[in-house]
Amino acid sequence: MQQHLKSFVRGAIVPVVVLLVWEACARTGLVSPIVLPAPSAVAAKWWEALLSGELVHDSIASLYRVVVGFVAGAALALPLGLTMGSSPRLYGLFNPMLQLLRPIPPIAYIPLAILWFGLGNPPSVFLIAIGAFFPVLMNTISGVRHVDGIYLRAARNLGVGRLALFTRVMLPAATPYILTGVRIGIGTAFIVVIVSEMIAVNDGLGYRILEAREFMWSDKIIAGMITIGLLGLALDSAMNALNNHLLRWHRGLEH
Repeated sequence: MQQHLKSFVRGAIVPVVVLLVWEACARTGLVSPIVLPAPSAVAAKWWEALLSGELVHDSIASLYRVVVGFVAGAALALPLGLTMGSSPRLYGLFNPMLQLLRPIPPIAYIPLAILWFGLGNPPSVFLIAIGAFFPVLMNTISGVRHVDGIYLRAARNLGVGRLALFTRVMLPAATPYILTGVRIGIGTAFIVVIVSEMIAVNDGLGYRILEAREFMWSDKIIAGMITIGLLGLALDSAMNALNNHLLRWHRGLEH
């Protein structure tokens, strides 16, 4: 407990100093409040948006798009990645096309997404699915292809069948890679949702930040950015806890 408290205090030093310097610069007039409002003003605006229900509504809207888009992308990436990783023939067949598409950022698909799906949630979900698809896919392929050959030879020597070899040996050994891809995919999905909400929808944190920009409400912009950071931190912490729970056996082998 004491060690955790020390780590927390040590990690809080830099943010506290930054906030104090920021507040001092804003209050002394070194920077315009329109350009950079004081942290106290940002906190007041954040609290106002929370009490009005606007912040809660926008956060739920953004999280809904993230979850639906990520599930759609991961649902396609996981079986394809497992199949490509375990089959050299399929890997050689699909890999060139995937390597061609992978460098294209999801933002580049915005015109097509609007053309194909119109406005509203569908184009946002489509863009998020693309953003989540490739991190999950590539990490899944890498995990399956990097299973230690000793495990495979030992299983075959024990007479393990092909299906059992895949489900009992290859899949568990690749799980750390897969969960890493899932964690990266969620982070990418959260980035994409903010961009997509600035274009195709009329609610969500991205939409609210763009709206605040039109009226030069810098305090509201920063309050929205902080909310994004808090939600992203919460999602990442939840994924980290899930990883630690699912990979208890892996941690034990490492120690």
